[in-house]
Amino acid sequence: MVAYSFKAMFGPQVSALIKRHTVRADRKRHARPGEPVQLYQGMRTRNCVKLVDPDPICVRVRPIAIVTTALLDAFIGSIVIDGRSLHRDEIEAFAAADGFGIEHVGDWRLKRIGEPGSARWNMGAFWQAEHGVGLFEGKLIEWEPA
Repeated sequence: MVAYSFKAMFGPQVSALIKRHTVRADRKRHARPGEPVQLYQGMRTRNCVKLVDPDPICVRVRPIAIVTTALLDAFIGSIVIDGRSLHRDEIEAFAAADGFGIEHVGDWRLKRIGEPGSARWNMGAFWQAEHGVGLFEGKLIEWEPA
């Protein structure tokens, strides 16, 4: 069984099974289709909380590449999942499904510069802060309720 930890901003979405996937860097072992995944907030801290019980089941693991750039207003230059590049509208939908929808995490852009934002902008700002600019390659792990 594989466990994944989420930042507090994603906890309610994971608990409600609104967010049903995660993007992670390559590591020795990720979840495999058909096996349960344990989803936590604050793993390895005294504030650790299990977000979903019973454990959801991994349904798919696919390669993902995300390119971020400071040259674009939305930061995200491209997202390629399993060899297929996402179109602009698909990137927005993916960013919302990944937990960056304005209805879930607010609108960072609106707070920052007073313009309407988007899930893509929120995701791009987060990725740039967490991973810097450039190419990120990893896995997209997807699950369904048990």
